[in-house]
Amino acid sequence: MTLPEDPVTIIWDTMLKQLPNNHPEKELQRFYNLLRDYPLRQGKGLRGKLVLLSTAAHGGSWREGVRAAAALELFQNWVLIHDDIEDGSERRRGSPTLHKKAGIPLAINAGDALHVYMWQLLLSNKGEPCSRKSAVLEEFLYMIHRTAEGQHLDLSWVEQERFDIGEEDYLQMVTLKTSWYTIISPLRLGAFCAGTAASDVFVAAGEELGAAFQIRDDVLNLQKTPTYGKEFAGDLYEGKRTLILAHFFAHAREKEASEVRRFLLLPRHEKSEAGIRMILAYLEAHGSIRYAQGVAERKLTSGLEQLATTLGSLTNQAAAGELARLLESLVHRQE
Repeated sequence: MTLPEDPVTIIWDTMLKQLPNNHPEKELQRFYNLLRDYPLRQGKGLRGKLVLLSTAAHGGSWREGVRAAAALELFQNWVLIHDDIEDGSERRRGSPTLHKKAGIPLAINAGDALHVYMWQLLLSNKGEPCSRKSAVLEEFLYMIHRTAEGQHLDLSWVEQERFDIGEEDYLQMVTLKTSWYTIISPLRLGAFCAGTAASDVFVAAGEELGAAFQIRDDVLNLQKTPTYGKEFAGDLYEGKRTLILAHFFAHAREKEASEVRRFLLLPRHEKSEAGIRMILAYLEAHGSIRYAQGVAERKLTSGLEQLATTLGSLTNQAAAGELARLLESLVHRQE
């Protein structure tokens, strides 16, 4: 067995142990509860599992990757709090978003605090070799910079009411916003935690695989599945510019495109279910969702092909095989 039976629980326990839990003052206890809200909703743990598998595949013990894996999942939690506010999202992992439960100011503050706890977790292992800790910290810094750049592009297109976003624009955005923290950095962090160098192939292959992951996420957002934890059609309510919409605008008749643009520009509270059904019908008619899924599958194939030789050369082939199988599941998952 290359990983423990329930690696996600171990990652989550490590993350939660880093967060304060009890305070005698009622209001600070409420603050602590807000900090633990998203972590206790326990997502899929994909990124943390990738770190552990990459650590094992590079010849280390998976235990050497637990701290970085937990910090990465903590990163996602504070980013999601802020992302939900920026997008006006209403649901996360099957429940109301934190700012809907507690208000925007308190949610922002909770996200800021979780950011600090992430760094505290990364800095707290005094027994780790200096070079290894330095590489992990530098990777986190680089990853956060890229994620923020991608998020800026994503938000700016909505803020500027732009509908001229093509496929290449979208792919640049998701490479920055999603590929680094979802695929590239987890693979690289595993190498660093094992005390080895990270292959340059991880960047190029991870860009493809991360884009495939995000495109599948966009597709799932428009499909009602019982295990999908986010709001159905939330991307349309939020006016997100996706590959699906880029394909639609490139192929739609002007009347159709004009109707969709008008709907997407409406304030969220004015967007109706009937409007959502109209857009979904247009997307179906033009094959836009099907096209996006096809791009995701091609990028998955490309990314796995680029990784094949590198994964085949790693020390622990059982872990490398599990890593490849987890990556293969990215574009056919239902949640």
